[in-house]
Amino acid sequence: MQRNELCWCGSGKKYKKCHMAFDEKIAMHADAGEIVPPHKIIKTPKQIEGIRKSARLNTAVLDHVTAHIHAGMSTEEIDQLVYNFTVEHGGIPAPLHYQGFPKSVCTSLNNEVCHGIPDENIILIDGDIINVDVSTIVDGYFSDASRMFQIGEVSERAARLVRVTQECVELGLAQAKPWNHLGDIADAINTHAQENGYSVVIDIGGHGIGLEFHETPFVSYVTPKGSEMLLVPGMTFTIEPMINEGGPDFYVDEDNGWTVYTEDDGLSAQIEYMVLITEDGAEVLTK
Repeated sequence: MQRNELCWCGSGKKYKKCHMAFDEKIAMHADAGEIVPPHKIIKTPKQIEGIRKSARLNTAVLDHVTAHIHAGMSTEEIDQLVYNFTVEHGGIPAPLHYQGFPKSVCTSLNNEVCHGIPDENIILIDGDIINVDVSTIVDGYFSDASRMFQIGEVSERAARLVRVTQECVELGLAQAKPWNHLGDIADAINTHAQENGYSVVIDIGGHGIGLEFHETPFVSYVTPKGSEMLLVPGMTFTIEPMINEGGPDFYVDEDNGWTVYTEDDGLSAQIEYMVLITEDGAEVLTK
């Protein structure tokens, strides 16, 4: 791009006054052999505002679930809460019919790692832990986050797993800053999980998001510090490690083709934040 052309980001400024120095810095990292983000995953100011709007509704949906989830309700009722609230507020549940997924939300209990399908016959009981994973489309922009819920009185075993998973996410978030790497986030999460006797699921991770449901990059939580893609302002992605109390291995339900279970039947927990890399750190868009 020429110095006096309008910048690729859509700001209306000349390239030399906008992203030229930014691109030159990225090019230095690329020349050093690092993985750098392409322009297409660096969001423009207009796109970021659209993504923020979607994320605000996503958070509101999760708040709505938080206010109503209780022992005795079915996971199908959670799906109805999510669908109705999302549609009534001008959004679309992103999971609904995505690659054939039949519901508006993922509800994963106890030994389910992710992608649990809501069902009228699955009733929440005291002692359950459940991940509710909400994803929302507003005006073509995508957002995604999940929360862990402890139903009634849960065991110390379950409560500790949820607590450490929250700590892992926060430690990962602290490494989500410009000119760090995705591996810095992964190392912080994996180290803390292992120090507490847990494992991190290897083959399922986070993802870029905003203009599509799943974008580049794939976000691993087991890679070394300093590895993987360079983080730069304008990137949007999820931090969503799946922490198992046993080993990291899993299997997928053969009947529905979606629900992921721990191989050893141990408990699993997941908490998901969606973040935007800014000039001085990370903005949590929805959690």
